[in-house]
Amino acid sequence: MDRTPEHRPDHQESTDGTFDDLLANNKKFAERFDQHGFDGVAHAGVLMITCMDSRIVPLEMVGLTFGDAKIIRTPGGRVTTSALAGCIAGVHLLQVNRIMVIPHSRCAMAAADDDVIIEKIRNASGADASWVRFGASADQRRTLHRDVEKLRNHPLIGDRAVVGGFYYDVDTGLLERWD
Repeated sequence: MDRTPEHRPDHQESTDGTFDDLLANNKKFAERFDQHGFDGVAHAGVLMITCMDSRIVPLEMVGLTFGDAKIIRTPGGRVTTSALAGCIAGVHLLQVNRIMVIPHSRCAMAAADDDVIIEKIRNASGADASWVRFGASADQRRTLHRDVEKLRNHPLIGDRAVVGGFYYDVDTGLLERWD
């Protein structure tokens, strides 16, 4: 069966206007875009794993700018399998030598554990998300410590990058070292 977008049963027409505002914004962005030819490495040697929360502006919160760091966002800022793969690629291919793991205050993934998150999804939509591992935990300090140790002790990362655990307060903008 052909699985191209126009033949997928769940495909929505891309001409419905849903993304028009974002595409218009992108055109304005592209008009002033001056970063062509960038090499794609982390010029400050930094990789940040933080939450997908829109209150977090990773580069700006540590005084970095375009091209300085690699950013990986996961629910709760957890070191998932995919985030781990990004760290390995970063330290071996993208000049990363410092990794920051950064959960934050008032995080939905810190309000409960996976079972509660899965139940909330079921109650909100009727969907079964029981097969998803979110990594939710109310004990952010413990999970941050575990994630930092996972990276520090990983054979493809530990001797190539310094790993630090930090906590970001979304109400003050301050980072605190938590490892």
